[in-house]
Amino acid sequence: MSDQFEGFAENVPGKYYITKSCIGCTLCSVIAPEHFMENTDEELPVGHCYVYKQPETTAEGVICEEAMDVCPADAIRNNG
Repeated sequence: MSDQFEGFAENVPGKYYITKSCIGCTLCSVIAPEHFMENTDEELPVGHCYVYKQPETTAEGVICEEAMDVCPADAIRNNG
């Protein structure tokens, strides 16, 4: 698997994850702040976001799907 499609270690286990193709735009954390968070690790050359809470309800799943649909880097994945 290419590094670009590999998920970040910070992603919590579950259906959604963010891959290393993330450009750090933080759009997902604006759309679904309960589920996506920006990594502020200063060791990284470019910031990125990750999934810190998987959706538990249908409504939460819908908002995560919306974030996935608008991601400019196509970095949010759903392995469900």
